Amino acid sequence: MQEPFWQNTALSDMTAEQWEALCDGCGKCCLEKFEDDETGRIIYSRIACQLLDLKTCRCGDYDNRARLMPDCVTLVPAVLKEPTWLPETCAYRLLSEGKPLPDWHPLITGDPESVAGAGQSVRGRVIGPETGENPLMNLIDWIR
Repeated sequence: MQEPFWQNTALSDMTAEQWEALCDGCGKCCLEKFEDDETGRIIYSRIACQLLDLKTCRCGDYDNRARLMPDCVTLVPAVLKEPTWLPETCAYRLLSEGKPLPDWHPLITGDPESVAGAGQSVRGRVIGPETGENPLMNLIDWIR
């Protein structure tokens, strides 16, 4: 039996298809976030990027996201040298830190809904920027 690709392929050696399959679709990285100047800790708000589809937790214009949203960071292996700005559960961060994927990851379960079932999705828990809410008044502590 062959090992899963994420266990025997370096992030820098993955095909585009393998790389994209790592994303669990949680939507956590698409939230407004802030870095605490004193601790370096990343603090998330419940305000999502305007491109995040709040029902599917996928980017509404993935191919053009970097052009449309200048603050959007395109994930490539070089960006993962210091992945602390990514959620602790993010597959890209976990693998770059030499850790395994969580049991609820779709590559493990074979079910894209396992993310929501494990309570790891932002689905139904966040709002879009069109609400005009102040992100600093909507900080959350349920993201790891």
